[in-house]
Amino acid sequence: MGGQFHFDPTSYLELIIGEVPAYRRLQETIADATVGCDVERVLDLGTGTGETARAVLARHPGSQLIGIDESDDMLTVARDALPGADLRVGRLEDALPRGPFDVVVTALAVHHLDGAGKADLFRRVARVLRPGGRFVLGDVVVPVDPADAITPLDAGYDRPSPLGVQLDWLRDTGFTVDVIWTEGDLAVVAADRPI
Repeated sequence: MGGQFHFDPTSYLELIIGEVPAYRRLQETIADATVGCDVERVLDLGTGTGETARAVLARHPGSQLIGIDESDDMLTVARDALPGADLRVGRLEDALPRGPFDVVVTALAVHHLDGAGKADLFRRVARVLRPGGRFVLGDVVVPVDPADAITPLDAGYDRPSPLGVQLDWLRDTGFTVDVIWTEGDLAVVAADRPI
């Protein structure tokens, strides 16, 4: 990622809910998009304080979770909330943990990558997903109507891409994609790796 940007993990949830009013719906929609999948292993990209991982594990109790985040401070909070999870410091640009995973999830992390970085990440996610596995992407996108751009962004750190372009990158990687939910400049996409 471009510049280093750090959140205070003790106030992150309050900050993000203030800046992203649909944050809870985004999290629940991501987790709900994993229902119906046979899930034993989950990879969470951009784990932060563990909000997404907790929601997903609530729907798949007993599943093994590996989470990565570039902030060890954020992972310290997540470790308290996710006992038994394998949480690792790493960046989205780094090699992903060894698969196969049944589900890969990410919330509000991929928009920090530029276009080429997103397309590369989608290819790498496909390689660690088992055939029939699902990638659930929930993030900020460049909306069709500029009036829908309500999420505060920092130039140089936040690099959202249009939803349609990201769907094309996912399809080019071989995923079958379904837009599960959109609201303003947020979207949740389920991308399935064919069997």
